[in-house]
Amino acid sequence: MPRILAIDYGQKRTGIAVTDEFQIIASGLTTVASATAIAFLKEYFSKEKVETVIIGEPKQMNGEPSESTETIEKFVIQFKNNFPQVKVERVDERFTSKMAFQTMIDSGLKKKQRQNKALIDEIAATIMLQDYINRKKF
Repeated sequence: MPRILAIDYGQKRTGIAVTDEFQIIASGLTTVASATAIAFLKEYFSKEKVETVIIGEPKQMNGEPSESTETIEKFVIQFKNNFPQVKVERVDERFTSKMAFQTMIDSGLKKKQRQNKALIDEIAATIMLQDYINRKKF
């Protein structure tokens, strides 16, 4: 069964998470510089079969697009141009970074480790993906 991959795209860094082959568990894969995200994905897709990519859709509390929406929309277009065979789904990414930070606290990471923004992005992508998997089951 092909994997599902989640992307938490940001201006500087992009967190990436992926499911196992049975699409049951989401795991953090890595964080890459956003400028190299497409190149990283080309390499990854050459090795692994991915059927769907989840890309976070940033929204404000009132549901309106956030200030980073334009940057992410450009990435989505670039992604679709490079990988037309891969299904893209957008998901609300509100609170994922806060949830990721709380997860780091709950897991006992020290303050210095919690300042690792790359890890926060990777965990945020994992949270988005696990939520997507859980909703897909029902």
